[in-house]
Formats: sequence, C-alpha cells, structure tokens
Amino acid sequence: MSTGSAAVFRASDPRCAETWDCPVERVRHVDARRAEALAKLGIRTVGDLLSHYPFRYLDLSALKPIRDVPFGAEATVVGTVADIRVKEPRPRLSITEIAVADETAVVVGVWFNQPYMAQRFVVGDRVAMAGTMVLDYGLRQMKNPFVERLGSDGGPVLLGRILPVYRTTDGLSTAWLRRIIESAVADFGCVPDPLPAGLRARRGLPPLRWALRAIHLPRSIDEVGSARRRLAYQEHFDVQLLVAARKHARAAASQAVSHVVDGPRVTALSREIPFPLTDDQQRAVREILADMAAPRPMSRMLLGDVGSGKTAVAAFALAAAADSGGQAAMMAPTEVLAEQYVRSIGPWLSKAGVRWALLTGSTPRSERSDTLARAASRQVDVLFGTHALIQRDVEFARLTLVVVDEQHRFGVEQRLGLRAKGAGVMPDLLVMTATPIPRSLALTLYGDLDASYLRVRPGARGPGHVVTRIVPRAGRAEAYERLRQAVREGRQAYVVCALVDESDSAEARAATREAHRLQTAVFPDLRVGLLTGRMRPAEKRDVMRRFVAGEIDVLVSTTVIEVGVDVPNATVMIVENGERYGLAQLHQLRGRIGRGEHPGEFLVFADPKTEEGRERMRAIAETSDGFALAEADLRLRGEGDITGVRQSGLPPFRLASFTGQEDLLLAAREDAAAILESDPSLALPAHAPLSERLRAMQAEATAVDSG
Repeated sequence: MSTGSAAVFRASDPRCAETWDCPVERVRHVDARRAEALAKLGIRTVGDLLSHYPFRYLDLSALKPIRDVPFGAEATVVGTVADIRVKEPRPRLSITEIAVADETAVVVGVWFNQPYMAQRFVVGDRVAMAGTMVLDYGLRQMKNPFVERLGSDGGPVLLGRILPVYRTTDGLSTAWLRRIIESAVADFGCVPDPLPAGLRARRGLPPLRWALRAIHLPRSIDEVGSARRRLAYQEHFDVQLLVAARKHARAAASQAVSHVVDGPRVTALSREIPFPLTDDQQRAVREILADMAAPRPMSRMLLGDVGSGKTAVAAFALAAAADSGGQAAMMAPTEVLAEQYVRSIGPWLSKAGVRWALLTGSTPRSERSDTLARAASRQVDVLFGTHALIQRDVEFARLTLVVVDEQHRFGVEQRLGLRAKGAGVMPDLLVMTATPIPRSLALTLYGDLDASYLRVRPGARGPGHVVTRIVPRAGRAEAYERLRQAVREGRQAYVVCALVDESDSAEARAATREAHRLQTAVFPDLRVGLLTGRMRPAEKRDVMRRFVAGEIDVLVSTTVIEVGVDVPNATVMIVENGERYGLAQLHQLRGRIGRGEHPGEFLVFADPKTEEGRERMRAIAETSDGFALAEADLRLRGEGDITGVRQSGLPPFRLASFTGQEDLLLAAREDAAAILESDPSLALPAHAPLSERLRAMQAEATAVDSG
C-alpha cells in the first residue's frame, strides 16, 4: 500500500513504460540495501520517491564571500573546514563548533547536543554551509546550519547549481538520495497532469511534470516557489475532490425529508425562549431551517465559541422535526451534558408542544423500556441521550433529524449508526462543536459539511466575562487566597488536574491525590469534591448534583468538565500544569466559569520552558476569541498535533498546509466543487485522469478505514 497520494499518478504517456506505483527498486541506483533504507522513510514506490520533496536547498548558483553576507540573512557559503571543536560547558550540554573559512572571513557553525557532527568532517574538507548569518561573541556564526561536503562530485560541476536537501536516514546519504531522485525524475517524471488545461490556465498553474522537475532540479529559487505552489495546490485539490465526491455520493443515494420549517412548534418556541437571539444565532437558524426544508439530506456543522448559544439554535431544528411529523435524536458525549439539555431547553420544548425524553446508560430499566416503547410508537418527538441512543434495541417510528454535540468525541461508525435508524429515509444531520476550529481545518476535515458559525456570545457570558492570569510557581498561595475569597462571597470554584500521561486512570489518580491534598492541607475549612471520568455514572451525577446545589465549594476535576458543564455560580478555575494543554482545550476549560451574573477568574499554573510554551500562555491570557486562539494553536503547534487533522481516509499533506495557504485551499475547494457539479461522474474525456485519481484515493481511503 502506498504511503501517499502521489502514487495515484500513472505515467500512461507512451514515452513512459512504467507506472508511478511500481516498486522503488525499478529506479536506477536502488539496490536491496538502499531500498531498505528508503522504506524507513516511507518510500516504497516511485510515486513515494518523487513526492519526497526537498525541505531546503543549497544555492550554489549565487555564492557570496563570507564577509559579504549580511547579518540576519540566510545564505549558502563555500569554504574549507579550518577547525573542529566539541565543548561541554556543563553536564548534559555539548556544543559542536566547525569553523569554515574562505579567502575573506571565517564563519563558525554551532550545534547544541549534536557531537556526532564533529565526526562527519575533517579539517581541510571543502564544504557548503547554509543557514542564517548572525554575530555572536564577536564572531560570524550560523546556528544549526546544514553542511555538505563537496567531494569528488562537488567541484566545478556542483558549483553554480541549486542542490536539493532531503530528509534521509542511516545508510543513505544526502548525495546518494539526490542521485536516486534525479534518476526517477528523468525516467518517470513524464506523468500526465490530472488537472484540466483550462483550470490550470485560469489559476496560473504550471504543468505537473514541470513542477516535479523544478522542485527536484531547480534552475532558480523562483522556480522552487512556483513548483511548491503548484504541488501544494494539487494536494489541497485532491482532498477537496475526495470530500466533494463523498458529499455528492451521499446526496445522490439518499432519500430525504422536506421538513416543515414554519409550523406551530417552531413559532411557539420563538416565543418561549426568554432572551433575544444574537444576529449569529438568527443567521444559523435560517441556514439550518433552509437545509431542512430542502429535498436533500442536511449535513451541517454548527461551530460556536464557548457560551455562544448553540443549544438554543438546535432547539429550532428539533421543533421543525416535530412539526413535520418526524422525530429527532440529540446525542451528547457525556451523561452530564445530556442531562443539561433537559434542564436548559427541555422546558422551552415542552411549552412549545414538543414531547421529549432522556435515554442514557444510567436510565433505570423500567423507565428505559417505557421510553423505548414511546419512541417506537411516535409518542416522543425528541430523544436526548448519550451512546445509549445507538444501541440495537433503540428504534424510532420516523427519525428525520440527528443532532450530534461535540461530534469529534464520537467515531464515524457511531454517528452513522444513529443516522441509520431513520427507516427508509436519510435523516438530516446537524453536528455541533464548542471546540473552535480554524476555518482552513473546517473546510478540509469537515468539507462535506456546510458550516454555520456563532462568534458572538449572548449577553456577557463566556471568556469575555473572565479575567485570565498565568500564575508562576511563586504565586500559588495568592491564587489559593483568591479562590478562598470567591467562596467567602458565596461563589464556587474548580481545580483542574492536567493529564499526566496517556492513561485516563493516571489522570484520575492525580486528581484524587490533589483533592486529598487540598482538603487536608490547603482548604480544610471548605467542602472539596472530586469528579473524574473513571467514576461510575451514578457517582458523577451525584457529584454534579451536589455542586450545582452549592453543597461543594471546590470541585477538583479532570478535563471531564471541559465539555458542556454549566454551573453559573462557579467563578474561579485553577488549572494545574497549564503548559500541558493546547490553547483550544484551555479555552474550553475557561468557558466553564463566568457563565452567570458574576465575572470569572481563570488562573493557570504554568512554568513553560520553551518560547512556544510562553507564547501559548501569552495568547490564552490576552485573547478571549476562541477562533483566534484556534488559529494561534494551529500556527504554534502545527497541524500534525491538532486533534482530528490526521483524519482517516484523507491523503496526507507534504507541501500543503493549513496555515498561510487559505487562498490555495479556497481555490481548490471551488474548482473541485465546480468540476463535480458539471460532471458528477467525471465521465468527460478531459476528466479521465481525475476520475482515475479519485478512484485510487477512494480505494486507499477505504483500505485505511478498514485497516
């Protein structure tokens, strides 16, 4: 199985006798030993090899004398190794210095804790060094530069060229990998372009075969930029084509219900909600109801910042299903959140004439039997619940709407399992999340869903109503005093324990120990409670009931309180080890306080050791906009670390990115949608390469899903 989408290219040009998915051993210079080394890099086919792009270049075409390189500028210099030293100024710290000299000056390459660099070169080697020139301790230096020996094939032939630099592995030098890829470009690079010529002309994109040659064998740095843009667009387009095809296929294969969206229950609900909807909420309601009225299944995501009122918006969809003689199921990831639906919108629905019930794993057996019977006989319009809703014995008379809250906490099969309970029809789907998602991620990971955004919070609720402070180790006593003062004023507080490792039980143990410490050593006069995900449902319900009732002053918890917990009287939260969390998760936690009339105080105990960690702490302290924080999280942590980015079935990115390329992403999304709109089956001759490419991606996605 190929490791990347590049392998779906096929070199069907008659001048190319091979295909891109043939074994990499077919490339010149690749013997069994080098094939084994390439496999360590995930390279098993020619396509994998040609999509193993350089991560930097040695520009030997425009060399400057060392003395003439400005400080702060990135440059490549050529010279002779004049000195090699390894220093150990303190335990567990080594500094390797390699001095390179030309006729004008000396520059010192500096590496920290990489003593092996000293073994790669000897005094007298002629080398090229690439990095950023700085002045440090009165010396010209490059910190962690790339260095390559210019040996027997590094004389006049290499000088004047731009050399690609690849990530490599033991047993395969950069020079050999460069030679192997050059052979692959020469023998397999005449791949047909899957993008129609008209699209390329409209977007100003060069042909694919040109881009492959230019990225691996550039004649100028400008060529590199053009090639990277072309190949990044292709990766965005591949994903958008796959996502759009899924959406088209689902709509074409499904029988939907055209809901009544102006019926008596919807009208009554609008009167019962005791506050005016924000403009964002009103717009979202219009978008959702328009989808529900259409003769195709709705697939929409409602993205709302903490406290933005998503549940109130969803209530209109539930009422429309009831007005249409249908039923709705609303699934939450936790019993606490499902029970909160009942408390928050249940009364509004009842007054509007919508019959509802609650089904969770803790529902008593007799009550469960009665609820199932009522759902099966259409005596229930809306069934709230947890995973219990997807159990086999749960049947609906006419399920026409499925609402899934915090949808990323459910697997694909769970979401589809609930939707499959619509007998004979495909229920409309509304998924909701309070986890702010950068727009670029939403368009990619959830591109088959239309999106509605809630950015404005009703009234003063949410993080804008909360002061955030980063507390250093020395400030712990003062933070505890602020918590105590809040309790004196009749308020309540949370203390959240960080994830210790990947084990839920370890997190629970940490919270248990902290609850005992706080109760015995810090707050012996206060009522300290404990809530963890490892507790039995009945225990969790009892703890939350007592906290809501004001019988607990300080609730020590794991991140189980991250989603949906609503206790308006809680105004202080202390988070232990804040540097362990992403910005989105910290923002979610912050959303649990300041939800009532009293302002909140969010105190994050953190001692970040890296600049990235310090920047994340500054961001959470200075920014209350969840979507802005999500963008910052993506920029700081990278897409590979954001939950959901490596979603099963989507081709991986090599050059494409979710940051700094929104123009490419939007263009690719628009182009993919337009092509499938005009030619849903990709039957036109001009779309034949696209059709083959799509089939290969779908086959690989299926293999990933089933594996």
